[in-house]
Amino acid sequence: MLRTPVCGVLGIEVPIVQGPLGGPWQQGMRLAAAVSDAGALGSVPTTLRTPAQVREDVRRLRDLTDRPFALNMTRRPYDPEVFDAVIAEAPPVFSFALGEPDDLVARVHDAGAIFLQQVTTVEQAERAAAAGVDVISAQGTESGGFCGDVSTMALVPQVVDAVRPLPVLASGGIADGRGIAAALALGAQGVNIGTRFLASTECEVSDDWKAAIVSAASQDAVKVVFADQILPPPTEHGFTTVPRSLRTRFVEEGNARPEAAAARAEALRTRVMTSMREGTAHELIPLTGQTAGLVRDIAPAAELVHRLITEAEKTLRALADPVSEKNDADAPG
Repeated sequence: MLRTPVCGVLGIEVPIVQGPLGGPWQQGMRLAAAVSDAGALGSVPTTLRTPAQVREDVRRLRDLTDRPFALNMTRRPYDPEVFDAVIAEAPPVFSFALGEPDDLVARVHDAGAIFLQQVTTVEQAERAAAAGVDVISAQGTESGGFCGDVSTMALVPQVVDAVRPLPVLASGGIADGRGIAAALALGAQGVNIGTRFLASTECEVSDDWKAAIVSAASQDAVKVVFADQILPPPTEHGFTTVPRSLRTRFVEEGNARPEAAAARAEALRTRVMTSMREGTAHELIPLTGQTAGLVRDIAPAAELVHRLITEAEKTLRALADPVSEKNDADAPG
């Protein structure tokens, strides 16, 4: 089974991290548990959760699995009371995104957790390494949700070179084993995958959202250029990023007329917040990466982990011995 040094750092068997799928589009605990039970690292989002909800989420997750998992926070927004609750739960891994880690690193380490930092530029990666994080996830612009401007193919090798010997995960544009093999070739030790796990049996987002992912082409996942008018802004030390979503009428209209969206910001934000409470936010902004074009089915998370690793191993074998692999593929029966 494919194993790299980052597996030892994170306490997992295969080098796959399930990206946290949070905010108003809660993934549920069954997905993280299924991913962790399959030998990868399941992640739990805390965005827009209260401290009490975080504690309940972790209790449910620990009832479902005894394997390592990550609790995720962002600086869009950042709530110090939620951070206190996260630290009190002493997760095996703490993952952080959309902002500088700063003095959070020491507190995470004091709690006995590994610090996994997401970055979208080389400069962010260098600052995170200087702050003492343990693992860096280099997220390309292909990703769903809030992402930067540099592609995964260009970003990952630069981050690997900049923070060596820290382990780096590749994120964005990866939804099958070929993507994992490519990430390893770029110098990453593993991958962080979100969109592929959105379209999983255990993920508790709307079935309509999952179906939209399966039927979407990559070009259907677009940047939401008016996001600052309708979503919480970055807090102090937050990164400037723009989310990527599947096309909807709401997204198309806002992108076509961002000035009009800015003029109606309060009304649009109220509409989005109402949809969050009603569980229909995916009808407005179904955050999804460009790998939607690679997703062909909705499958159990454990099957996806197995499929990803099997495909990656097959791809790596083919690269190492292309003649032998071609003969095997051509052999009858």
